[in-house]
Amino acid sequence: MAQADVTDQSARRGRRGGGRAQRGAERASASIEQLPWGVPLNHDNPVEPLPPEGVQAIHDAAMRILKEIGIWFLHEDAKKILKDAGANVDPNSDRVRMDEDFVMAHVAKAPEEFVITPRNPAHAVPIGGKHMAFVNVSSPPNSSNLDRGRRAGCREDFQDLMKLSQSFNCIHLMGGYPVEPVDIHASVRHLDCIYDKTILTDKVLHAYCLGKERVEDAMEMVRIGCGISHEEFDAAPRMYTNINSSSPLKHDTPMLDGAMRMARRGQPVFVTPFTLSGAMAPVTLAGALAQQTAEGLAAIVLLQIVNPGTPVIMGSFTSNVDMKSGAPAFGTPEYMRATQISGQMARFYGIPMRASNACAANCPDAQAAWESSQSLWAVTTGRANVVYHAAGWLEGGLCASYEKFVMDCETLQQVMSYMKPIGTTPDDLAVETIAEVGPDGHFFGCQHTQDRYQTAFYAPFLSDWRNFEAWEEAGAIRTPERANKIWKEILANFEAPPIDVAIKEELEAFVARRKEEGGAPTDF
Repeated sequence: MAQADVTDQSARRGRRGGGRAQRGAERASASIEQLPWGVPLNHDNPVEPLPPEGVQAIHDAAMRILKEIGIWFLHEDAKKILKDAGANVDPNSDRVRMDEDFVMAHVAKAPEEFVITPRNPAHAVPIGGKHMAFVNVSSPPNSSNLDRGRRAGCREDFQDLMKLSQSFNCIHLMGGYPVEPVDIHASVRHLDCIYDKTILTDKVLHAYCLGKERVEDAMEMVRIGCGISHEEFDAAPRMYTNINSSSPLKHDTPMLDGAMRMARRGQPVFVTPFTLSGAMAPVTLAGALAQQTAEGLAAIVLLQIVNPGTPVIMGSFTSNVDMKSGAPAFGTPEYMRATQISGQMARFYGIPMRASNACAANCPDAQAAWESSQSLWAVTTGRANVVYHAAGWLEGGLCASYEKFVMDCETLQQVMSYMKPIGTTPDDLAVETIAEVGPDGHFFGCQHTQDRYQTAFYAPFLSDWRNFEAWEEAGAIRTPERANKIWKEILANFEAPPIDVAIKEELEAFVARRKEEGGAPTDF
């Protein structure tokens, strides 16, 4: 979908949102100078490590896996739907096999591009094509910052990280919980979290596929938050979910159930196999990518049968493990290549791609910076359309760091600036200015520079470009400490985006009623 389509959709308003939602889009943190809101376009040709015959080889291997080995669907309704559509379902197990013609016919129904529109239409996000959207860190059980160290996730930290996600324009979609608030009982956690998300942000929201109650509650709360009818909600993407296969070769009950519920209402599903090479997938990248492709396509086929044309994304999470310890490794050469090749496979099938800004570092240090930079280089050159965990990820996903969040947003802005097209007009080429300055002058004082110096180059909010003496005189403050100061200023100045009073009251009433009903069942 073209950028103009986003503008058209952004002009529409919910029946109770109106101009207040638009004003919410114009709010930005007063603490930093940052790029304006916008989903960047990646105009560069992607890096494609494999020749066409290599892409075909991975496709052929994935088709063999689907036809000869099969994928295990741990959901009775899913198996029935697949069987009725013509898949080969083993009557004595959960194994489902499908041939290439069957797979490709259904995969072809998935759209190449779509737009997700949240309660603030100015924050609509186009998915696919050359668009590249960033998602905040999602699902760590712990959080950390320099002041208090590392601790189990709680609602206070959850709210802090949501406020940071709202404040940074380079974060386009809200992912799963930026930290798991374990101080809220699991039966009602989703109600408090989605309420907080809706009140503290006006960007695209995510729902977890962890049982029908959580998914249905999430869809209803997003519908209420958008101020729209059930028919309007079903008519266009308003939110999304992400499901992971239980690699190797399985899709489990809760995620399948939630994904099908989302698909029935036309809401996007990101399908992301968790194929760590050497652990849950073959130690060879080609083998891991063939398995990733098979697992992802199997679920995409199911969703296209449930609702032909439902928006989906082909997720990539293939990396390697440390063969000494078994721990996941990210930002590695293998991760970079796997991500680029995953982009080739997604384009082969005409489906948008998701990847991640991941690292295995335990604190916001040099390792965290280089592994995340290499991850971001991989997703950029692989032309990922959605970048999960773009800001705040540490410890291979076990911790959300406040300082790392700020550091990542600086890097994201630099990536966005890097992707801006380079003009080649006569004014850009500046031949007359070169002649004016000649061999003995300089360009600092010429009019061409004076007219452009304020916007000519990217201006960082976190990097310190002073010389050593000036830096030392100012206190020799290192990057994590500067990031610590910035997140504190952002939280101190935070103002929640406006929301209609009637919508807020309706959300509060829904949460109260669902809590009285017990929320979602748990095992404890």
